[in-house]
Amino acid sequence: MSQTIPAADLRSFIRFLEERGELVRVSEPVDPCLEVTEIVDRFVKAGELPALLFENPVRGELSARAGLDRQAKGPDGKPVPLLINLFASRRRMAWALGCESIDEAVARIKEPLGMGPPTGLWDKVRMLGKLKDWGGSTPRTVDKGPCRQVIVQGEELDRRGLLDVMPVLTTWPGDGGPYITTPLVITRNPGNGRRNIGMYRMQVFDGRTTGMHWQVHKTGAAHFAEHEKQGTRMPVCVAVGGPPALTYAATAPLPPDIDEALFAGFLTGRPVTMTKAVTCDLEVPAEADFVLEGYVEPGERRREGDFGDHTGWYSLAEDFPVFHVTCITSRRDPVYLTTIVGKPPMEDGWLGWATERLFLPLLQIPLPEVVDYHLPVAACFHNLVIVAIRKRYPGHARKVCQALWGTGQIMFSKTVIVVDEDVDVHDLNEVLWRVTGSIDPARDVFFSEGPIDQLDHATNLACYGGKMGIDATTKLPGEMGYQREWPPIVTMDPQVKDMVSSKWSDLLARLRGDRA
Repeated sequence: MSQTIPAADLRSFIRFLEERGELVRVSEPVDPCLEVTEIVDRFVKAGELPALLFENPVRGELSARAGLDRQAKGPDGKPVPLLINLFASRRRMAWALGCESIDEAVARIKEPLGMGPPTGLWDKVRMLGKLKDWGGSTPRTVDKGPCRQVIVQGEELDRRGLLDVMPVLTTWPGDGGPYITTPLVITRNPGNGRRNIGMYRMQVFDGRTTGMHWQVHKTGAAHFAEHEKQGTRMPVCVAVGGPPALTYAATAPLPPDIDEALFAGFLTGRPVTMTKAVTCDLEVPAEADFVLEGYVEPGERRREGDFGDHTGWYSLAEDFPVFHVTCITSRRDPVYLTTIVGKPPMEDGWLGWATERLFLPLLQIPLPEVVDYHLPVAACFHNLVIVAIRKRYPGHARKVCQALWGTGQIMFSKTVIVVDEDVDVHDLNEVLWRVTGSIDPARDVFFSEGPIDQLDHATNLACYGGKMGIDATTKLPGEMGYQREWPPIVTMDPQVKDMVSSKWSDLLARLRGDRA
């Protein structure tokens, strides 16, 4: 783990990226309504590009057409800078987790998984030492933090609402309004008191209320459901900015009641600092740039949407709970972290890639036959899983499909393709060659039903629909009625490959140079 990567807050991370040519400052005025989206979308589709810091987001003609005239200004009276495309490369994604490469973070996850029970005195001593290091990931509580340098509440909050404080984006023409797109929504389980930090989009209705897009399967929705049963108001805090690793952790498919702040500290090797909110009995990230404090009333719903979503389609208007803001706190020099979603690829593809890599070791615990898996960005992560397995028995591929459809948030996967262990699941050309050449559709394509992501528009019913499995593995004798001999794949003799590499090295180098 590198100790030179500052990832405790946005300010230090911005400086770090700028020193390495990974961040571009844009001083020209830019409109948060649609204009930022069009600029960023043009570039993010072109590949891995620097993070963008718009230093002068100013509402202009496009905002005026949408009836948005509130200009977000910081305590110094200047426009609040807007940071976007922060995570949109493998390198920046790893740096956000305090690592030089994602492999470091994966190794950190693998370490406790491979410890096993101690067998002797020295094993016990070593295990205690490692557990102490993991305990150092526990969030640390401080009396105050930078997030409380400026406090807006009471009559001042009535005068200065959300859009006066943050340059909230309107991302697409059909959106129902401006949306906070990288909120860290902090709730607490009313039963056991455990914290959850999730990322759920928030439509800004007015200066003091937003939508709270708690999809039915999400932990925040479960916490709210318990409050509604009890008929009690639910305290909620929303942080924006702060440690980049915490922003990632809020998107990670962790089990319920696993603290995302603990997970972020575990990944980076440094604890996240938390502090008490001003008006809520909740803790918030002390290094956050903004914190919205408030509550959600049981039984209250309001029409939210439409919203141009990560699926590439608009998710249509629907009734969701309403978040009431009682206080806004911020740094003296805040930066508004945001993102856009839409037709992939987008910045969220790199967050999904990090989850794919980090959670492979955890998936391999119940499914040790899994060699690797891939969630293609073009399939919006949950529409397709390609998984390579060490096949041992007839029906093994179907068993893996059914297991995936019953595991965590990967249960939302509509299509699962299973291939043999020698297939590179990240090479879509190889996957297509194997799938199209190795299946008999009448035998190897099968269907099931189960939970579907709430944003999916194609199913007859919301949140429930069909699933398809494709067994593209080599068929064993007699498997599913297969009575023929499976042919070998065409490959060159390894000795010939080595001979050509040695004998014709100069020619091969020249040919590669000519092609380049």
